[in-house]
Amino acid sequence: MADPWLTIIGIGEDGLAGLSDASRKALVEAETVFGGERHLALAGMADRGRPWPVPFDAEAVLSRRGRPTVVLASGDPFWHGAGGSLAEKLDRSEWIAHSAPSTFSLAAARLGWRLESVVCLGLHAAPFERLVPHLARGARIICLVRDGKAAGDLAKWLSEHGWGASTFWVLAALGGPQESVAQHRAESFAGDLAGNLVTVALEAKGAQGVARSTGLPDDLFVHDGQITKRPVRALALSALAPRPGERLWDIGAGSGSISVEWALCGGTAIAIEAREDRAANIRSNAAAFGLAHRITVIADKAPEALAPLDAPDAVFIGGGLDSAMFDAIWSRVAPGTRLVAHAVTLETDALLGELHQRHGGELMRVDIAHAGPLGRYRSWEAARPVVQWSAIR
Repeated sequence: MADPWLTIIGIGEDGLAGLSDASRKALVEAETVFGGERHLALAGMADRGRPWPVPFDAEAVLSRRGRPTVVLASGDPFWHGAGGSLAEKLDRSEWIAHSAPSTFSLAAARLGWRLESVVCLGLHAAPFERLVPHLARGARIICLVRDGKAAGDLAKWLSEHGWGASTFWVLAALGGPQESVAQHRAESFAGDLAGNLVTVALEAKGAQGVARSTGLPDDLFVHDGQITKRPVRALALSALAPRPGERLWDIGAGSGSISVEWALCGGTAIAIEAREDRAANIRSNAAAFGLAHRITVIADKAPEALAPLDAPDAVFIGGGLDSAMFDAIWSRVAPGTRLVAHAVTLETDALLGELHQRHGGELMRVDIAHAGPLGRYRSWEAARPVVQWSAIR
């Protein structure tokens, strides 16, 4: 980097004393220093200090382009900080960063936890449901929360969802002279704390948590009967082969169960459902699993709703497929896209047979029966057979 105009500095609760020589030099030479009011006070910035605009807007910094400028952030600016947002808008030659230990690192150091084995979450601007995919017996989680009140609200939420027995640490003002670490049980935490510099760590104890296998129990989902049932869903997810960061089109999404399980694997999903009541169920399920940020719900009909969407890595069609819809989808997706379609009607069954003959892939019929009562005995109760076609564009 020849001559970066922007220096991004991580500052801790120990203020200037904890900064490197390079960070102090950048502060001395800067014409403008941006940061939160607390950051500016820690660095002793008065005349040259400019508090962040509320809501946050990177344009305030970009307007200083070419002039010596410093941005102050808490700890590591690239872990739930302003660093990433700024770097995305700048050429790599324009900035340099000097990071301090993150709050996660400080919390792990106080508790003696291996940071590589800990789930680290930013919950200061996110719902507590984001914890759902990570809660399991013995799981260690460090959460950034908004303030002391939010720590109490989190303890209450954990208790209401079966995790009240969890060990619950409240860590305040880490790295500074006012640092404190207190251990509680989530269900007995009073939660009346003052101050904003609060971090929560927990060791989960209680319920089993969400399984990582595909084919979650149907009763975990809100639905009106329109749901891809557990064993068939497991087969569909196996063929869809979800990978982190990939995008799914879930067409005729029903309850959104396919989208939820896809997103639990680290991807994003666009759930398209024509009926608004079912679209509401999908939103409810996405929120309950802490996946509302990963699942977009569109209450509209396919293929019309597909036109403005970014191309997917995989497509699932749970029902309603006809030749016109297939042609619209097939022409939109890129080579290598995985497509899985289900049929329960004879008409769609016949169409999938034609598509298999034309495009190859795998075609199978799934017949499932469950044991049920028959008088004093038991018998097999057969579900409607499902035909699944899977192919790669």
